[in-house]
Amino acid sequence: MSKVSIFMADGMEEVECLTVVDILRRGGVDVQTISVGEKKKVRSSHNIKITADTTIKDACCDDSDMIVLPGGVPGVDNLLACKKLTKIIKQHYENNKRLAAICAGPSVLGQLGLLAGKHITCYPGWETKCIGAEYTGAGVITDGMITTGRGLGFAIDFALELLRILEGPIMSDNVKAAIQHPATI
Repeated sequence: MSKVSIFMADGMEEVECLTVVDILRRGGVDVQTISVGEKKKVRSSHNIKITADTTIKDACCDDSDMIVLPGGVPGVDNLLACKKLTKIIKQHYENNKRLAAICAGPSVLGQLGLLAGKHITCYPGWETKCIGAEYTGAGVITDGMITTGRGLGFAIDFALELLRILEGPIMSDNVKAAIQHPATI
């Protein structure tokens, strides 16, 4: 079973985060949600209170197969400001493990210098913070060990791509059909 760590910060886009949690858990992936704050409770960009599984202080991500960053403002700024998280992301990258980010989330990876030479997508206007990357404008794209999504409208397809990578195309297709994705009807 694959393991994924999704990092949550005040100001995150809740649908981009919870869609990934939902789809991956439907596909049998062990997902832990991690607040980068001192408390498990996170307030989303649309003022929705969400409780993470744990806090970054208590989390262990060494065995995670993938790290996922949702977008949202000021969520991405809060992710980038968390020094413990940026250290975890860099170690994950150096250990050749998967990273994924959606909407403004790829800007965190870009500002850490991890997108150089990669084909990426993100919310239009945030590509300037994806330093060294080639912005494609695609809905979802995987280049090597990094997967990026354009925004909320692509959250389901982004999550299904992550499931395909982690658990294979059959599992991804099964979940896609079970949720009545328009492409399966």
